[in-house]
Amino acid sequence: MNPYLTRDKDDDEGTNASGSTTGLGHILRPGEIDVSHGPILYLEDVTVSFDGFKALNKLTLSIDEGELRCIIGPNGAGKTTMMDVITGKTRCQTGKVFLGQTIDLRRMDEPSIARIGIGRKFQKPTVFASHPVWENLELAMKTDKGWWPSLRSRFTRPAQARVEEILSLLNLEQDAFRLAGDLSHGQKQRLEIGMLLMQQPRLLLLDEPAAGITDEETMELAALLNGLRGSCSMMVVEHDMDFVGALAGDTGKVTVMAEGSVLAEGTLDTVRANDTVIESYLGR
Repeated sequence: MNPYLTRDKDDDEGTNASGSTTGLGHILRPGEIDVSHGPILYLEDVTVSFDGFKALNKLTLSIDEGELRCIIGPNGAGKTTMMDVITGKTRCQTGKVFLGQTIDLRRMDEPSIARIGIGRKFQKPTVFASHPVWENLELAMKTDKGWWPSLRSRFTRPAQARVEEILSLLNLEQDAFRLAGDLSHGQKQRLEIGMLLMQQPRLLLLDEPAAGITDEETMELAALLNGLRGSCSMMVVEHDMDFVGALAGDTGKVTVMAEGSVLAEGTLDTVRANDTVIESYLGR
């Protein structure tokens, strides 16, 4: 049963003067992400077909509020399609996709989903190469992007403080005035994550962020993501198992996808020992 469509029997539901629904001892406001049941993201029986090929096949998956979940699996497993569905780029034929308990992502377009609190990083970093690092962060800040507010906007002290905070978090303070195009690949990966953080997301979707970077940069990126725990929820799709190990640790949950659905879930050691996972993905 989908917990996003039900309430506990003992809930005292009603409506307040503004028309908001009450229950579980709190008020549900339109557009607010309600994680009172725990998960911030919930997919149930999601199916996506392209010309008869099922890229997702009754996929069911949930991510808890504050969790960092690693998703692994062979190429063609449906990992990118899943992210496309979550962000509104691809529409599923069947299934449910909820952010929190009440926000139906299937009814929203890409810009609305981004504004509601989901940030996505693609495999290849996208930065403003001809602008300094600090300006990349300033441009990404969560503000009204209309032409008139943008024309009148000024770099305020709170905005400067936020940029400095993110620069420190990214370990890019000494590179603040360098052009973003001059950064190493690993630095660009961290900068793009910082640009997403400027938008204050509740859920980050990261597609192979460790691809193409050095071992040292991989561990630096792992330290960055581990340092974000508790500030937002994260879904990390990755093939680098050392990187996955640095994120999942001994107790973190890892999801293995294959043929458009969940093949196995558990700690990294658990899925590594799963015979089906070994045969379909990890090898012997």
